[in-house]
Amino acid sequence: MKPTVAIVGRSNVGKSTLFNRLAARRKAIVFSEPGVTRDRIYAEANWQGKSFLLIDTGGYEPEATDEIFVLMREQTRLAIEEANVILLLFDGKAGLMPQDRELASLLREVDKPVFVVVNKIDNERHKSYINEFYELGAEKLYPISALHGTGIDELMEEVLKLPCFTEISGEEEDNAIKIAVVGRPNVGKSSLINRILGYERTIVSKIPGTTRDAIDTPFTLGDKKYVLIDTAGIRRKSKISLILEKYCVVQALKAIERCD
Repeated sequence: MKPTVAIVGRSNVGKSTLFNRLAARRKAIVFSEPGVTRDRIYAEANWQGKSFLLIDTGGYEPEATDEIFVLMREQTRLAIEEANVILLLFDGKAGLMPQDRELASLLREVDKPVFVVVNKIDNERHKSYINEFYELGAEKLYPISALHGTGIDELMEEVLKLPCFTEISGEEEDNAIKIAVVGRPNVGKSSLINRILGYERTIVSKIPGTTRDAIDTPFTLGDKKYVLIDTAGIRRKSKISLILEKYCVVQALKAIERCD
């Protein structure tokens, strides 16, 4: 089993941008609206000759009471449980927020390596932003710019020193049969995937448009390997109005192209 790295943090700190940077492809939707990523999103990643599984998570908003944010918190907790290593991401420009402190407090109870990463340090002037994050008690902070790629080599060099990382053993997903589940919004795509897998892999809600990213889930049945792909609901072109919804539909169409 490949080691797993989870990226966690409150909304809009740049988790999906970092995820796409590490995965070397645009798999997670990046948008300025909080709460765009909802389910856990997985990708195979290779860095300096080492292979691992990467998890993107939705924004952790401990005070939010909307059903979607409650379910997103549960998805973040599941990612933390699954991961061997956690990248706790902050927004250096916005500074330390109450949600940041609460998530940091939660992770102190976790017996796993946690790297405190301060994002949006886009130039030398911004480096002073990281100072207030030392109050979290971390021995070392990792300033990065997920957008420009600076600081990420230094971060990953430290992550890859952990004993759970091994040399690449081959791309397991390449040989798997990929099955995409598609349909219009709210027809039960996520419920079907959860039933096939036998556990709550994706967020299920009566709110249309709950699934936004195309979500890959590898699983094995007998001696066969499969990847189930949950997708956003696809409506007629005339009914698609929001830019974000257009992004979601593009992701769903790409999932159809790459499935078997």
